[in-house]
Amino acid sequence: MLLIRKEIMSTTPESTKPENCQSVSCCSAAACATTTLSEQDVTQTRTDRPQNKFRISNMDCASEESEIRRALDGIQGIDALRFDLGARMLIISASDAALPGALQAIRKAGFKPEPVEEECKTSSIASTASPAFWKVWGKLLAALSLALAAEAIAYAFPSTSWIKALGMGLAMGAIFLSGFGVYGKGLAALRQGRLNINALMSVAVTGAFLIGQWPEAAMVMALYAIAEAIEARAVDRARGAIKSLLALSPEQAEVRQEDGRWLRLGVRSVALNSIVRIAPGERVPLDGIVVAGQSAVDQSPLTGESLPVDKGPGDEVYAGTINQASALEMQVTAPASDSTLSRIIKAVEEAQATRAPTQRFVDQFAAIYTPAVFVLALLVALLMPWVAGLTWMEAVYKALVLLVIACPCALVISTPISVVSGLAAGARRGILIKGGVYLEEARKIKAVALDKTGTITEGKPKLVAFEPAATDEASEHIELLAKSLAARSDHPVSKAIAQGLTVQPREVDSFEAVAGRGVQGVIDGHPYILANHRWIEERSQCSAQLEARLAVHEEAGRTVTILANRDRVIALFAVADTIKPSSIEAISEMKALGVVPIMLTGDNAATARTVGHQAGISEIRGNLLPEDKLKAIEEFQERYGVTAMTGDGINDAPALAKANIGFAMGAAGTHTSMEAADVVVMNDDLRQIPETIRLSKRTHIILWQNITLALGIKAVFLLMAIFDDASMWMAVFADMGASLLVVFNGLRLLKAAK
Repeated sequence: MLLIRKEIMSTTPESTKPENCQSVSCCSAAACATTTLSEQDVTQTRTDRPQNKFRISNMDCASEESEIRRALDGIQGIDALRFDLGARMLIISASDAALPGALQAIRKAGFKPEPVEEECKTSSIASTASPAFWKVWGKLLAALSLALAAEAIAYAFPSTSWIKALGMGLAMGAIFLSGFGVYGKGLAALRQGRLNINALMSVAVTGAFLIGQWPEAAMVMALYAIAEAIEARAVDRARGAIKSLLALSPEQAEVRQEDGRWLRLGVRSVALNSIVRIAPGERVPLDGIVVAGQSAVDQSPLTGESLPVDKGPGDEVYAGTINQASALEMQVTAPASDSTLSRIIKAVEEAQATRAPTQRFVDQFAAIYTPAVFVLALLVALLMPWVAGLTWMEAVYKALVLLVIACPCALVISTPISVVSGLAAGARRGILIKGGVYLEEARKIKAVALDKTGTITEGKPKLVAFEPAATDEASEHIELLAKSLAARSDHPVSKAIAQGLTVQPREVDSFEAVAGRGVQGVIDGHPYILANHRWIEERSQCSAQLEARLAVHEEAGRTVTILANRDRVIALFAVADTIKPSSIEAISEMKALGVVPIMLTGDNAATARTVGHQAGISEIRGNLLPEDKLKAIEEFQERYGVTAMTGDGINDAPALAKANIGFAMGAAGTHTSMEAADVVVMNDDLRQIPETIRLSKRTHIILWQNITLALGIKAVFLLMAIFDDASMWMAVFADMGASLLVVFNGLRLLKAAK
């Protein structure tokens, strides 16, 4: 039920449309797999068509995705278009006959599709940005120099014909160097009757040049291009917070060969079940299980845990974590493309491709805003000479200033940059939020339903109490007897007793496990049993005093095992699933945020009450089947409103599916949990739930700060342009200044995550 729900969500238009104005230049394995599919694409996709991948360097905004879709509309033989704006990637599923026509239509729309190889490699990440850096900035700096020269000539020299010619030549050079791409996309948009940012800038700069304001036209285009480049690099930083995770996994692993030699191989060529050696200080190259060695492993890059975790034979280790103390040998359990790290990156990349509710509102507003301001500029040009007595040149200039101010980039980018930064900030803390909708909705959570075992508690029984009943027996001898019997048993309770006792066990003769009762054996020639309450009653060894002691432990939610010989009870051993220290703190934080914590568990009511009260929870429900938890979630939604469910993502699937937001706990290495949940907490720490709520609140505040900044600045300069004396210089600073402000304000979420 849960997985079906997620598949449906992943194909709805609202959850799959990409974010606007996301500029990034990365090409990772995760990015290659991360695409956004419209509902139409899903219904038309054919598996027999080739998947043709193209990188379009000047496609970095959702409006440009729409332009490409319109350009390809009506071309026969195209089955699906998949857009990954983060990697500037377009995947076309089409027949061989249709592909050339599709590429030609894309070029006519002002874009340059370049084919890419089938396999994206991690090493290509660094190379996609750095070679082009100086090429881009060299042109922009040259354009700015030419624009400054044109301004200086116009200001310092008399307006003779050759001075004008020289100044216009310098201005044209600046516009060509900085605005060639803008003009290409702008003219393509105008030919198709569309008004986008590039169309507005093309009209404004051309108009300014034609009315004799060529120094301003050059400076406006140069400053616009520079501000766009700065903005793109700032947005890359938000994307890079996820992209940088790829650097956590080494490219090579030391693999044992059949002849016993150790050989370094690329991680992509390491086969499943291979034995890999990790030296102290090295990062774990792949997911695996330790087969030899003992060491402490720093898992903070994946889970956010501050302290290293001890690892030994049988323990899982994950790609990207750091081996600290001594060498480990592990057996590989997942290929590089399916490691926990790869799945984290893929999950966050997919989340970045979804649109949050606020973003959908901004997109709808921007779709009305741009044409409205264009009409306003036209009215200013036509009516101001009649209404305000301006000359036609002055009126046209005011209209062009309005067009520059009208560029909606700051508004459009105000939400996605904040959402992407919030998702990246969560990932740095070991919180995978699988979409902007959950990042925004988390702040509204009013109640959190918590599973008990493995969520509030450790999920592993531990020895918590030892009470001798025979006063003439030494405690050390009693522990030796219990440890000797418990060490031979595979029962979880017996294992907990054996692990909790530090003495060395003795040899046990005639050992036998009695189903439903316990174990028995002979130690040093004397028979002993390690039994449950039922077996002691059957042997008539119960007493009123013993029953009273058992009742105390059982009321505390403990399982009691009794050590006895033929004649008497020797000792009691109480085992319990202990509460995580972090759970008590987490529940306190939830209450401070105004969130009601509720325990839902299948355990008996007495145990549930004990654990719940120790954790600080007042509303506790025990003896629940999965369908009972589902009904409880429905009840809480009616009573409280937005309700979250926290569990392991498998046993609690119906309740997780019904909840407004489902949190999967301790999901490192668990495929099902990562696929099923809306939010995945990698380090099994309940404190990440209130942290998610706080992150959601911070993101919401910054979202609306950005929207207010973008609209407020534009409103002020629009009024100045109409009623006062605003120049094109002021207009471009207002437009791009607002864009940079909202970008850097959104990036504050990343800074707080370090």
